[in-house]
Amino acid sequence: MLIDTHCHLDAIEFEPDRDEVAARARAAGVEMMVVPGVERKSFDAVLAACERYPGCIPALGIHPLYVDRAHPFDLTVLREMIARHRPAAVGEIGLDFFVPDYDRERQEYYFAEQLKIAGESDLPVLLHIRRAQDTVLKFLRRFKVKGGIAHAFNGSRHQAEEFIKLGFRLGFGGAMTYPRATRLRELAATLPLESIVLETDAPDMPPEFIGKARNSPEYLPRIAGVMAELRGIGLDQVIVATTANARAVLGGIA
Repeated sequence: MLIDTHCHLDAIEFEPDRDEVAARARAAGVEMMVVPGVERKSFDAVLAACERYPGCIPALGIHPLYVDRAHPFDLTVLREMIARHRPAAVGEIGLDFFVPDYDRERQEYYFAEQLKIAGESDLPVLLHIRRAQDTVLKFLRRFKVKGGIAHAFNGSRHQAEEFIKLGFRLGFGGAMTYPRATRLRELAATLPLESIVLETDAPDMPPEFIGKARNSPEYLPRIAGVMAELRGIGLDQVIVATTANARAVLGGIA
């Protein structure tokens, strides 16, 4: 079986055919999907999707690119929802310094508060780290959490090693499938296999083999195949290892 550790199945892009998308993913061998929330108003949709589709597991959090419309009371709601529903992780949370002029102070406030919630709840976190790896690492050293996943990892080898030291797995998905992504592919090929999990980030981050089409969790086996080719090992070995890694870091998905 395969675990998609990051799939926004609740997204509006899947509104026309969400049932079919979930069915195709299961038929392809993707038996579990972690569905992360991105803001307070998405929590109900995430939970509904996870109730409707077998193998879907929720995570709840406030994404750094949604903090402009967040309110501190949303953190109270997040605490209550976590206590009531016990998601697999707090997420998607983190920092994003790619978007120019985005309020860094506001991002860091919500990130720190959600790391506190994860620590209090004894839950791992799903991290968004675009152009912010070193700052995220600084926060993780300050606010201790139960590990988690550095989603869509695209940092340096040193940064990868620092996340691994802190108990994190690194998420690899569609970006790894592009031949021009030489640095990322080298990391996918040479980092310890026990530090890697697979993800699609569907409907975003489409892999090279589908062009600019909507991404979907059904493509995860082909992404796993690219990982196997890069590492020079069998597909079954990648599937077994990454599934075990996901289960180990996200204890709530047994």
